[in-house]
Amino acid sequence: MEDKSIFKSWVPKWAIITILFVCLLHSMILLGVYTSNVTYAASFLDIEPEDLQYAMCVTYGTLLATILIESRFSSFFPAKNYLMGVYSLIGVTIVTSGYVDNFAVFLLLRVAEGILMALPAITIRQLLIEQFDSKNAIIIGFSFYYGSLLLSTPFIMNIAVWFLDHYDWKYMLYVSGGLQVLNVFLILVTFRGHRTTKKIPLYQIDWMSYFLVLTAILCGAYFFVYAEKKYWFESSQMVLMLITALITGGLFIFKELLVKRPTFNFEVFKYANLRIGFLLFFLFYISRATLSLCHSAMYSIWNWDPSRVAGVQYINGLGNIIGLVLAAFFLMKSLSTKIIFLIGFSLIALYHFWFTFLFVPDVALSDIIVPYFLQGIGVGLLFVPLILFTTSSVPANMAVSSGIVGVSGRFWGSTIGFCVMQNATVFLNKKHFMKLSQFVTGENPEAQQNIANATQSFIAKGYSADNANVLAMKKIFGSIAKQSTLLADMEIYTIVGYGLLVLIILIACNQHLRQTMTLVKSKIWIG
Repeated sequence: MEDKSIFKSWVPKWAIITILFVCLLHSMILLGVYTSNVTYAASFLDIEPEDLQYAMCVTYGTLLATILIESRFSSFFPAKNYLMGVYSLIGVTIVTSGYVDNFAVFLLLRVAEGILMALPAITIRQLLIEQFDSKNAIIIGFSFYYGSLLLSTPFIMNIAVWFLDHYDWKYMLYVSGGLQVLNVFLILVTFRGHRTTKKIPLYQIDWMSYFLVLTAILCGAYFFVYAEKKYWFESSQMVLMLITALITGGLFIFKELLVKRPTFNFEVFKYANLRIGFLLFFLFYISRATLSLCHSAMYSIWNWDPSRVAGVQYINGLGNIIGLVLAAFFLMKSLSTKIIFLIGFSLIALYHFWFTFLFVPDVALSDIIVPYFLQGIGVGLLFVPLILFTTSSVPANMAVSSGIVGVSGRFWGSTIGFCVMQNATVFLNKKHFMKLSQFVTGENPEAQQNIANATQSFIAKGYSADNANVLAMKKIFGSIAKQSTLLADMEIYTIVGYGLLVLIILIACNQHLRQTMTLVKSKIWIG
């Protein structure tokens, strides 16, 4: 009988699984290489941190849109040639980005990287799923893969810190591009060149739906990332972006509901698990966004150097690994999804309430290690079960659409989470700064004494009286700015903690959470 396997006959199954995992990890590089050191990457491109955040949204948003049409490309080309071509282009794109210092050109490269991230995704994942014959194998396999993505930022950040200490930033991009060459070599050696799917002409691609949804995503992300900086609806640009996003998004929905063979099947929203999973993913990513405030405090308040912050993130990463292992164990034992969600969100809520009391001018690592570690466990415990829960209840013919919903929850959760944290921080910082400044500018004897002492200390260092007074005021107001940031962080963590408590109660009362998930029978596509 003819061997229809895409792999050469001499390649053992363990090697096939390893190679497929290595090929999937290119997503970790593309998502983590610039977020690993936001300050340096922003200064390298001469842009603001918001610009870099939007660049990441462009990559992830383009990936989300491209998933809609990816199957057309993978069906047109033989898998071996298709994957080798895609990974070659990824390598070229990564290396090219090291020579770009114009932000507009950089964004175009991020669009290209988003497309190239999506193109091999379904093909590789489907080949990977076919290697597993049991529920437990699927759980272990995807726990490993998604755990790698979860750990991408701290892992690559530590590599970035080492590279910046010893080499130029471009060398990190060279290594990232070189890893794509490894993917090409592995595919060249182990894949057969024949076709395994029916060839579908490229003219059948629904380009109209693709451009509508891509425009809606990029304009919507632009609105949420820059809204605070451009004063929301006071900016005509923000109004234009929001209107464009709503119109193109509405046209996409209208078109998909009318056509006989839609690119995205809105029937998936009839399934309660998918709707609940999307909402939980969205809220999960918003609650995760508070971790950036913790890391910001490490830099700006506690004055930890980048190498120390990079090392500390391994503690959170260890918690992620433990959470992933626990989640895999619970899923293999068919523990109720509701219980897994309750444990995971409870740990994240505990982290928020605990950390509320740790936002002080100076802390030791021993003070934060336990809640910081618990947050990692909670995130690891929730990540894979949320993915499986969202996608596994949907029939196989809607698998791609359900996967897109899962990716959408993560994309909009992280984008809007950034917006919420950015706006809340600015608003609360301003409020506390104004209140605390009143005690300095008024007739407060203690404040006046502190200013006098600070002035004398600068005079003793050789500054003139006028300059010493200016420096003293800068020092006092710098202390007020730090205190305002700490108070703002405390309020945000408290609010998010109470929000998670409400979510935990709603999960406990929800009747739609299924007890187990059928993974093997449905051969799910995982977003």
